[in-house]
Amino acid sequence: MSASPSPPSGPEQDLRYHTYSSNTIPWYVRLIWLLFWVFAIAYVVRNFVPAIQSELLNPP
Repeated sequence: MSASPSPPSGPEQDLRYHTYSSNTIPWYVRLIWLLFWVFAIAYVVRNFVPAIQSELLNPP
């Protein structure tokens, strides 16, 4: 039984099956993120900003 030599391996041969393609984010996922950030900013403005102002003017 004789061992056969391995075929020559170069950079082109190594990268033959490594093809990466980027996936675009669907529009509805972008919409969900946009709605999340709008809600988060509105929540902070509505709840934390008045609380911080009252804490700064009248510290405990």
